[in-house]
Amino acid sequence: MSVGEDRDDLDQPLPLLDLIAEAQRVLAICNACRYCEGYCAVFPALERRLSFAERDVHYLANLCHNCGACLYACQYAPPHEFHLNLPRVLAKVRNRTYRQYAWPTFLAAAFERNGATLAAVMALSIVVLLAFTAWFASPARFVAAFSDAQGSFYALLPHSVMSAVFGAVFALVVIALAISFARFWASMGEAADGASLIQTARDAATLKYLDGGGDGCTYPRDNPSFARRNFHHLTFYGFVACFAATLVATFDHYVLHLPAPYPFFSLPVVFGTTGGLALLAGTAGLLALMHRRDPDLGDDHQRGMDVGFLLLLFAVSLTGLLLLVLRETRAMGVLLAIHLAAVLALFLTLPYGKFVHALYRFAALAQFHRERGKPLINAPPE
Repeated sequence: MSVGEDRDDLDQPLPLLDLIAEAQRVLAICNACRYCEGYCAVFPALERRLSFAERDVHYLANLCHNCGACLYACQYAPPHEFHLNLPRVLAKVRNRTYRQYAWPTFLAAAFERNGATLAAVMALSIVVLLAFTAWFASPARFVAAFSDAQGSFYALLPHSVMSAVFGAVFALVVIALAISFARFWASMGEAADGASLIQTARDAATLKYLDGGGDGCTYPRDNPSFARRNFHHLTFYGFVACFAATLVATFDHYVLHLPAPYPFFSLPVVFGTTGGLALLAGTAGLLALMHRRDPDLGDDHQRGMDVGFLLLLFAVSLTGLLLLVLRETRAMGVLLAIHLAAVLALFLTLPYGKFVHALYRFAALAQFHRERGKPLINAPPE
């Protein structure tokens, strides 16, 4: 592609070599300009390079938080003849890295039409869990009401059955995610160190690079705002609180020998309720922002993946809260099956959907902090 060539074809999927070449062209222009160096970690990182190998492109793409500030500040953005759109190019590269490092490799195809994949997995999970729960408990018990004293939802599916099924699925998911993460980490070629990991954890926990250089993300449009970061915080810490609820409940069950269901003011329920409400607010907010997003900020071919993941989180939270409130009613059996189906669909698709961006971005941030202590290879002589 020549510099002056029309680049509307970037709206279409490109062969990998062409996409990497386009990313290298855009990064080279940014490296020469350096106007946006204060916006995020991408620009200090690219300034350490005189050229960009494919591994560098993958690293920089996953370091990008897609805040959009550089696009609106860029003097070479369309309609300039350079047709430079760094956020979109890096978004396309990120999607390729998800596929390239996924394990097992044959399941990487799930990234191609991820929205459809998520919908199919969710629909199948609902059918399977409804049928299994009704069969295991018997149809009559499936639509009956059970008090907490009778075990509530455990009167339909014993704790041992649920823990065995979901424990096995969770173990496979952790293995798939760990191998994918290790593959991407190895591609960057450097070992971890404690200082960089501490700083990376701090940046990830505070979403430091969703501030657009200090004024907020230019997302969903060109007016800076901290809305995206706030909704991300609600989603992330809501997820953490729900996971904490599971850990506390596991401790109570196996160590303290206190079986569920738990009272409304117990730690598992408090963590789960707080986390569920935060997830509802966070995912709903992110979906609303995504609906208004400037299409130039990202890759529309990934929209199904982004929306599907948020909807799954929303469904898990909503059905979990409804199950908590209605666990002693006749609706409990159906709600339990649908909630478990949403959890199962979420688990099965975690390694092959939007969730992996958190792992790869953590690895890229760790690489960024490892590099910061090194001298610039292209620094002028003193």
